[in-house]
Amino acid sequence: MRDMYRKLPPMGGQPREISEVVNNLVEGKSNNTGEFTLATGGATTTTIYNERIGYESVILIEPVTMVAATDYYPYLAVQDGTDQSAASTTTAYAVTFNTTDYALGASLSNSSRLNVNYSGLYNLQFSIQFANTDTQIQDVDIWFRKNGTDIANSNSKFSVPNSHGTQVTIEQLPAQTSPTRPATPSAIATLQYLSSNSYTTNLFTGTYVSAQTKGSATITHPANTVSNRTYRYIIVG
Repeated sequence: MRDMYRKLPPMGGQPREISEVVNNLVEGKSNNTGEFTLATGGATTTTIYNERIGYESVILIEPVTMVAATDYYPYLAVQDGTDQSAASTTTAYAVTFNTTDYALGASLSNSSRLNVNYSGLYNLQFSIQFANTDTQIQDVDIWFRKNGTDIANSNSKFSVPNSHGTQVTIEQLPAQTSPTRPATPSAIATLQYLSSNSYTTNLFTGTYVSAQTKGSATITHPANTVSNRTYRYIIVG
Protein backbone atom coordinates (compact mmCIF):
# COMPACT_ATOMS: atom_id res chain seq x y z
CA MET A 1 0.00 0.00 0.00
CA ARG A 2 1.41 3.38 -0.96
CA ASP A 3 2.25 6.34 1.31
CA MET A 4 2.70 4.22 4.41
CA TYR A 5 3.59 5.84 7.69
CA ARG A 6 4.72 4.31 10.95
CA LYS A 7 2.88 4.51 14.24
CA LEU A 8 4.30 6.70 16.98
CA PRO A 9 6.88 4.78 19.02
CA PRO A 10 6.21 4.03 22.70
CA MET A 11 7.28 6.37 25.47
CA GLY A 12 11.00 6.91 25.33
CA GLY A 13 11.23 6.35 21.59
CA GLN A 14 13.94 7.92 19.51
CA PRO A 15 13.31 11.58 18.52
CA ARG A 16 14.18 10.71 14.93
CA GLU A 17 11.38 8.14 14.74
CA ILE A 18 8.91 10.60 16.24
CA SER A 19 10.01 13.28 13.76
CA GLU A 20 9.53 10.93 10.79
CA VAL A 21 5.98 10.12 11.84
CA VAL A 22 5.07 13.76 12.44
CA ASN A 23 6.63 14.86 9.14
CA ASN A 24 4.71 12.22 7.20
CA LEU A 25 1.43 13.40 8.71
CA VAL A 26 2.23 17.04 7.97
CA GLU A 27 3.02 16.10 4.36
CA GLY A 28 -0.32 14.33 4.03
CA LYS A 29 1.06 10.80 3.83
CA SER A 30 -1.25 8.19 5.30
CA ASN A 31 -1.85 4.47 5.20
CA ASN A 32 -5.60 5.05 5.60
CA THR A 33 -6.09 4.31 1.90
CA GLY A 34 -7.40 1.46 -0.22
CA GLU A 35 -9.15 0.40 -3.41
CA PHE A 36 -12.43 -1.34 -4.21
CA THR A 37 -14.24 -2.52 -7.34
CA LEU A 38 -18.00 -2.21 -7.71
CA ALA A 39 -19.93 -5.46 -7.46
CA THR A 40 -21.54 -6.55 -10.74
CA GLY A 41 -24.61 -8.58 -11.71
CA GLY A 42 -26.91 -5.57 -11.30
CA ALA A 43 -25.71 -4.89 -7.73
CA THR A 44 -26.60 -1.48 -6.27
CA THR A 45 -24.27 -1.61 -3.26
CA THR A 46 -20.66 -2.58 -2.62
CA THR A 47 -19.13 -3.05 0.84
CA ILE A 48 -15.56 -2.09 1.70
CA TYR A 49 -13.77 -3.38 4.79
CA ASN A 50 -11.03 -1.45 6.58
CA GLU A 51 -10.25 -1.54 10.29
CA ARG A 52 -9.60 2.21 10.23
CA ILE A 53 -13.19 3.07 9.25
CA GLY A 54 -15.14 4.50 12.18
CA TYR A 55 -18.64 5.80 12.74
CA GLU A 56 -17.54 9.41 12.24
CA SER A 57 -14.88 8.84 9.60
CA VAL A 58 -14.92 10.80 6.36
CA ILE A 59 -14.35 8.54 3.34
CA LEU A 60 -13.27 10.24 0.13
CA ILE A 61 -13.46 8.22 -3.11
CA GLU A 62 -12.28 8.79 -6.68
CA PRO A 63 -12.33 6.64 -9.84
CA VAL A 64 -9.16 4.80 -10.84
CA THR A 65 -10.20 3.17 -14.12
CA MET A 66 -11.78 4.79 -17.16
CA VAL A 67 -14.94 2.69 -16.84
CA ALA A 68 -15.30 3.88 -13.25
CA ALA A 69 -15.10 7.50 -14.42
CA THR A 70 -17.69 6.91 -17.16
CA ASP A 71 -21.44 7.22 -16.69
CA TYR A 72 -23.46 4.49 -18.39
CA TYR A 73 -27.00 5.43 -19.46
CA PRO A 74 -29.03 2.43 -20.69
CA TYR A 75 -30.64 2.38 -24.12
CA LEU A 76 -32.23 -0.12 -26.50
CA ALA A 77 -33.21 -0.04 -30.18
CA VAL A 78 -35.05 -2.98 -31.79
CA GLN A 79 -36.90 -3.60 -35.05
CA ASP A 80 -38.79 -6.23 -37.03
CA GLY A 81 -38.89 -6.73 -40.80
CA THR A 82 -41.71 -9.25 -41.07
CA ASP A 83 -45.47 -8.87 -41.57
CA GLN A 84 -47.46 -9.18 -38.33
CA SER A 85 -51.19 -9.84 -38.40
CA ALA A 86 -54.07 -9.73 -35.92
CA ALA A 87 -56.43 -12.68 -36.41
CA SER A 88 -59.06 -11.54 -33.91
CA THR A 89 -60.56 -8.16 -33.06
CA THR A 90 -61.12 -9.21 -29.44
CA THR A 91 -57.59 -10.37 -28.65
CA ALA A 92 -54.57 -8.21 -27.85
CA TYR A 93 -51.40 -9.18 -29.71
CA ALA A 94 -47.92 -8.17 -28.61
CA VAL A 95 -45.83 -6.40 -31.25
CA THR A 96 -42.77 -8.57 -31.86
CA PHE A 97 -39.20 -7.74 -32.86
CA ASN A 98 -36.50 -9.93 -34.38
CA THR A 99 -33.46 -7.64 -34.48
CA THR A 100 -31.59 -5.71 -31.78
CA ASP A 101 -29.78 -2.73 -33.28
CA TYR A 102 -28.22 -1.26 -30.13
CA ALA A 103 -28.33 -2.23 -26.47
CA LEU A 104 -26.69 -1.24 -23.18
CA GLY A 105 -28.19 -2.16 -19.83
CA ALA A 106 -31.36 -3.32 -21.61
CA SER A 107 -32.35 -6.29 -23.76
CA LEU A 108 -35.06 -7.95 -25.86
CA SER A 109 -36.54 -11.28 -24.78
CA ASN A 110 -39.40 -13.50 -25.91
CA SER A 111 -39.49 -11.39 -29.13
CA SER A 112 -41.76 -8.79 -27.49
CA ARG A 113 -40.40 -7.94 -24.04
CA LEU A 114 -38.12 -4.94 -23.56
CA ASN A 115 -36.15 -5.59 -20.36
CA VAL A 116 -34.13 -3.04 -18.37
CA ASN A 117 -31.37 -3.72 -15.84
CA TYR A 118 -31.64 -0.33 -14.15
CA SER A 119 -34.69 0.96 -12.33
CA GLY A 120 -35.78 4.48 -13.18
CA LEU A 121 -37.70 6.59 -15.68
CA TYR A 122 -37.51 5.67 -19.38
CA ASN A 123 -38.71 7.17 -22.65
CA LEU A 124 -40.19 4.51 -24.97
CA GLN A 125 -41.02 5.42 -28.56
CA PHE A 126 -42.29 3.29 -31.43
CA SER A 127 -42.94 3.39 -35.17
CA ILE A 128 -45.30 0.90 -36.84
CA GLN A 129 -46.35 0.45 -40.48
CA PHE A 130 -50.05 -0.50 -40.86
CA ALA A 131 -51.80 -2.13 -43.84
CA ASN A 132 -55.56 -2.66 -44.16
CA THR A 133 -56.79 -5.29 -46.64
CA ASP A 134 -60.46 -4.86 -45.71
CA THR A 135 -63.05 -2.79 -47.58
CA GLN A 136 -63.80 -0.75 -44.45
CA ILE A 137 -61.70 1.65 -42.42
CA GLN A 138 -60.25 -0.20 -39.43
CA ASP A 139 -59.10 1.23 -36.10
CA VAL A 140 -55.98 -0.03 -34.35
CA ASP A 141 -55.19 0.53 -30.66
CA ILE A 142 -51.60 0.53 -29.46
CA TRP A 143 -50.77 0.70 -25.75
CA PHE A 144 -48.09 -0.28 -23.25
CA ARG A 145 -47.99 -3.05 -20.68
CA LYS A 146 -45.57 -3.24 -17.76
CA ASN A 147 -44.92 -6.71 -16.32
CA GLY A 148 -48.13 -7.91 -17.96
CA THR A 149 -50.32 -5.07 -16.63
CA ASP A 150 -51.79 -2.34 -18.83
CA ILE A 151 -50.32 1.12 -18.17
CA ALA A 152 -53.08 3.66 -17.59
CA ASN A 153 -53.63 6.33 -20.26
CA SER A 154 -50.99 4.84 -22.57
CA ASN A 155 -53.27 3.97 -25.51
CA SER A 156 -53.01 5.51 -28.99
CA LYS A 157 -55.68 4.96 -31.67
CA PHE A 158 -54.95 4.83 -35.40
CA SER A 159 -57.48 4.66 -38.26
CA VAL A 160 -56.17 2.69 -41.23
CA PRO A 161 -57.85 3.56 -44.58
CA ASN A 162 -59.68 0.80 -46.43
CA SER A 163 -58.77 -0.61 -49.82
CA HIS A 164 -62.34 -0.35 -51.25
CA GLY A 165 -62.65 1.33 -54.65
CA THR A 166 -58.98 0.96 -55.46
CA GLN A 167 -58.12 1.29 -59.15
CA VAL A 168 -55.65 -1.22 -60.53
CA THR A 169 -53.28 -0.34 -63.36
CA ILE A 170 -50.27 -2.11 -64.80
CA GLU A 171 -47.04 -0.20 -64.44
CA GLN A 172 -43.47 -0.94 -65.40
CA LEU A 173 -40.20 0.24 -63.93
CA PRO A 174 -36.72 -0.66 -65.16
CA ALA A 175 -34.48 -2.51 -62.72
CA GLN A 176 -32.78 -0.01 -60.43
CA THR A 177 -29.60 -0.19 -58.42
CA SER A 178 -29.52 3.53 -57.64
CA PRO A 179 -30.50 5.22 -55.55
CA THR A 180 -30.34 2.52 -52.90
CA ARG A 181 -32.99 2.72 -50.20
CA PRO A 182 -33.09 1.39 -46.64
CA ALA A 183 -35.57 -1.35 -45.86
CA THR A 184 -38.83 -0.35 -44.16
CA PRO A 185 -39.23 -2.30 -40.90
CA SER A 186 -42.76 -3.23 -39.89
CA ALA A 187 -42.05 -2.09 -36.31
CA ILE A 188 -39.34 -0.07 -34.55
CA ALA A 189 -38.99 0.67 -30.83
CA THR A 190 -36.40 2.71 -28.95
CA LEU A 191 -35.92 2.89 -25.18
CA GLN A 192 -33.94 5.69 -23.51
CA TYR A 193 -32.96 6.07 -19.85
CA LEU A 194 -33.99 9.44 -18.39
CA SER A 195 -33.58 9.30 -14.62
CA SER A 196 -32.63 6.90 -11.85
CA ASN A 197 -35.18 8.39 -9.45
CA SER A 198 -38.41 7.88 -11.36
CA TYR A 199 -40.62 10.99 -11.46
CA THR A 200 -39.13 12.72 -8.40
CA THR A 201 -36.10 14.29 -10.08
CA ASN A 202 -34.19 14.35 -13.33
CA LEU A 203 -30.84 13.84 -11.62
CA PHE A 204 -28.69 10.74 -11.95
CA THR A 205 -27.59 9.02 -8.74
CA GLY A 206 -23.82 8.66 -8.57
CA THR A 207 -21.52 6.58 -6.36
CA TYR A 208 -21.45 7.61 -2.70
CA VAL A 209 -20.94 6.34 0.86
CA SER A 210 -24.44 5.59 2.15
CA ALA A 211 -23.63 3.95 5.49
CA GLN A 212 -20.68 3.07 7.66
CA THR A 213 -19.87 1.31 10.89
CA LYS A 214 -16.74 0.23 12.72
CA GLY A 215 -14.52 -1.48 10.17
CA SER A 216 -16.75 -1.24 7.07
CA ALA A 217 -18.71 1.09 4.80
CA THR A 218 -21.48 0.65 2.24
CA ILE A 219 -21.03 2.24 -1.17
CA THR A 220 -24.32 2.84 -3.01
CA HIS A 221 -24.34 3.19 -6.80
CA PRO A 222 -26.61 2.65 -9.83
CA ALA A 223 -27.20 -1.02 -10.68
CA ASN A 224 -23.88 -2.15 -12.10
CA THR A 225 -23.27 -4.69 -14.86
CA VAL A 226 -19.86 -3.37 -15.95
CA SER A 227 -16.65 -5.01 -14.68
CA ASN A 228 -13.47 -3.27 -13.56
CA ARG A 229 -15.16 -0.15 -12.16
CA THR A 230 -12.44 0.47 -9.58
CA TYR A 231 -12.17 3.34 -7.10
CA ARG A 232 -9.63 4.29 -4.47
CA TYR A 233 -10.40 5.90 -1.15
CA ILE A 234 -8.83 7.65 1.81
CA ILE A 235 -10.17 7.62 5.34
CA VAL A 236 -10.02 10.79 7.42
CA GLY A 237 -10.74 10.58 11.11
